[in-house]
Amino acid sequence: MNLPNDLKYTKEHEWVRIEGNRATVGITDYAQSQLGDIVFIEVPVLGKAVTAGKSFSVVESVKAVSDIYAPVTGVVVAVNEALTDQPEKVNQDPYGDGWIAVIEIAAGVALEGMLDATTYAELAVKGGH
Repeated sequence: MNLPNDLKYTKEHEWVRIEGNRATVGITDYAQSQLGDIVFIEVPVLGKAVTAGKSFSVVESVKAVSDIYAPVTGVVVAVNEALTDQPEKVNQDPYGDGWIAVIEIAAGVALEGMLDATTYAELAVKGGH
């Protein structure tokens, strides 16, 4: 299982790269492997206000349809439009070309409940959330 140490993770299997007041979000290598071949991703709308813990995107695979949850509260400031035509990028490179969105973190929002790679790995091995 590929888990870069410079990222944070959620119990819902999203990864988060914090850079200043922005959070780039995608699904983990573990999540994409459990889903199988991804055939569709509904990227969020630019400018959409999102709330931590609430669904803001959907990923569809040959096995299931799953919600993607915002790891932070804020506003969507960038989306990976390439996923509309090439959703398989999430399978091929979940931490690179397979990113889903960038959220500008709302002022004063605490980054609570995120996991480091080791803690997330233990959670995933135990069978998810």
